[in-house]
Amino acid sequence: MKVTDLDETLAAPARLAIVATLARGHRLTFTVLREETGLADGNLHVQTRKLIEVGYLARERVQQGGRPVTRFELTERGRLGFLEYVRRLREAAEGPFAAARAAGESEGRRSADPSRVW
Repeated sequence: MKVTDLDETLAAPARLAIVATLARGHRLTFTVLREETGLADGNLHVQTRKLIEVGYLARERVQQGGRPVTRFELTERGRLGFLEYVRRLREAAEGPFAAARAAGESEGRRSADPSRVW
């Protein structure tokens, strides 16, 4: 896997946590998103702004109980970007194990050799 194979936007743990949290399909307020991700206000503000700039998040500001509330939701582009990121990580992680698993299945049993990792 090359560095260019992964979405640079989602490579930052804070942005990945935001997108993964919103990938559940809910529109969340800033406060709830902060609680769910464990990010500080300033960091959450900066990272959501970056995700909005690349089109991964939509922001909505509404009045709720006479107070302004900011809500975020994942856009279609963000959802697809997240799914692709996860797919590529799975592909990279499963690559070496898939070959070993296939070899083990073709033998019909696991090797008794303790030095063999998989």
